[in-house]
Amino acid sequence: MKRKIGFIGSGNMAKAMIGGIIKSGYAVPEDVYASNRTKLKLIDLEENYGIQTAEDNRTVAQESDIVFLSATPDVYPAIIEEIRDYIQDETIVILIAAGQTIAQNEERFEKKVKMIKAMPNTPVDVGEGMTSISLNSFVTEDDKREITELFECFGRAEIIDESLMNIASAVGGSSPAFGYMFIEALADGAVLHGMPRDKAYKIAAQALLGSAKMVLETGVHPGQLKDEVCSPGGTTIESVASLEMSGFRTAVIQAVKDNMKKMEQV
Repeated sequence: MKRKIGFIGSGNMAKAMIGGIIKSGYAVPEDVYASNRTKLKLIDLEENYGIQTAEDNRTVAQESDIVFLSATPDVYPAIIEEIRDYIQDETIVILIAAGQTIAQNEERFEKKVKMIKAMPNTPVDVGEGMTSISLNSFVTEDDKREITELFECFGRAEIIDESLMNIASAVGGSSPAFGYMFIEALADGAVLHGMPRDKAYKIAAQALLGSAKMVLETGVHPGQLKDEVCSPGGTTIESVASLEMSGFRTAVIQAVKDNMKKMEQV
């Protein structure tokens, strides 16, 4: 039997996860709760997903077996102070916030709490998200399996050490923006040579989607897959050489490095 799931804070990311949970059948709407300071957001969730809503965070904490802290990090101290007496021993608390450590928030609860830090990315909205997960020592093997299954409702999940969470966020969380830029640039190149923009976006986006799926489903090294597209003296290797001369890979690596540098300042 699935446990009741609550979201404290119901912005765009929480809404996307709620949609994934309901659409996948992981939980029925009656077992999903959400709170928010903005009543209109709660009404929207009720109308679209039929879930339980409350303006009081304590209600969500009391009713839920899994509690997502999906509000902005700056209000974590106030929220935890408000709900900590309503969190039971078996409740799993999931942090959705960059720049927040598990240790910081364990201390705020002032008691033993099963705690998980998770960093999903925006493609959870279409069921293709990537979520990196770190666990504290109170999370059991059964809990781990359950939480992994939960996040796989709207994509893929990978359990990593918390020390790797910032780099996972840089690669998994920010990279959709890089991908959108690449799709846009490919489409611009196509439009330059006469292709209608709507068709250019569709062709470029599907090509990238298929390429990513090849990496995930075949397990073949990306370099080998690239080589298989590059015929000797052909057009693709000519394009690859052009990208290399323009510093394509160096620019991407530098972008990840700069992302990490910014993360350390948060």
